[in-house]
Amino acid sequence: MVMSRHRVLTVFVLIATTGVVLLWLFDPAHSHIFPPCPVHYFTGLYCPGCGSLRAIHALLHGDLRQAWAMNALTVTMLPLIAYGLASEIYTHFRGPLLTTRVPASWIRALFAVIVLFGIARNLPFHPFDWLAPGALMHF
Repeated sequence: MVMSRHRVLTVFVLIATTGVVLLWLFDPAHSHIFPPCPVHYFTGLYCPGCGSLRAIHALLHGDLRQAWAMNALTVTMLPLIAYGLASEIYTHFRGPLLTTRVPASWIRALFAVIVLFGIARNLPFHPFDWLAPGALMHF
């Protein structure tokens, strides 16, 4: 059975809303509802997304400083992700929002930024050690 796009979107919105509510209610740093990052768990290295749940939890509670300390890349990219999701939803109901497409070079550049952020936050010397989740909270 093939689900209609409207039904898929409805299910996605319900799951996303449930996730946001759970993230608002439970702090990922102290709750076992959310799984640990598998990359950090198995290797001890911070992936580019490590600290993202804690950052979003902090943002949901209005703490931009803590969110930035947990994952600056997530805080920076969240408005772009929100715009992309809103644009997809709008396109689903009303048609394309913009007729332009994102150039492939921009996508490659974003990929490079994510990879470089993942590498930099694992470098054990100053100032890169500040990119580790929570490192900036000590200042």
